[in-house]
Order: sequence, then structure tokens, then C-alpha cells
Amino acid sequence: MSKKESNLKTIWRNRQAILEGIKNRVFQSEAVEEVSAVRLEICRDCDSYDDEGITCIVPGTNPCCGECGCSLALKTRSLSTSCPKFNWDKVLTDEEDIEHDELNPEAND
Repeated sequence: MSKKESNLKTIWRNRQAILEGIKNRVFQSEAVEEVSAVRLEICRDCDSYDDEGITCIVPGTNPCCGECGCSLALKTRSLSTSCPKFNWDKVLTDEEDIEHDELNPEAND
């Protein structure tokens, strides 16, 4: 399997977390931005922090996590995602994230 095919499979497996990160980046809330800022600060101090984008699964989405290849702009905003090196935990389960969306419809407009 080529690296491109492997990357596509990784993206597909993680599509819900990626979409959550995209949604939270586009429709910003103060609470999510606070969580993201704390997480990003932790990431910057990590030896897997890739500011150049060498390890990014999707080119041009740096800074990325060198462990998983995720764009940190999205990963840090996905509240149902945790750090692959256990530097920070998920804030919401997938079910809680869905419930949060249902209780806050303005975030989905």
C-alpha cells in the first residue's frame, strides 16, 4: 500500500474527529478556543511538534503532530480527541459531542 493510500485510510478512520475540528474552527466558541489554546501550548513543548509540516498527513496543514500527522489547528479543537502521546485528554466523548451540538444549535448554523 502506498503512503498516499495509507494516509487516505487514516483520514477516513478519523473523519468524525476531523469534521469536529473543522466545525469548531469555523464556528468558534470561547470555550473550545480556550481548550485549543491550552492544548496547542502543550503541543509546542512536545518533541513531536512539527511546525514545518514534514509529518502532516495532509500537506499544507501545519503545524502538525509528528505522532499522528494531524493538523493541530483541527486536532486541538476536536474535544472528543486525545493526544497520541497522552499529553492531554479528550474533553467530551463522541456521544457528548453530539449532545453538545444538539443543545447548541447556533454552533451548527
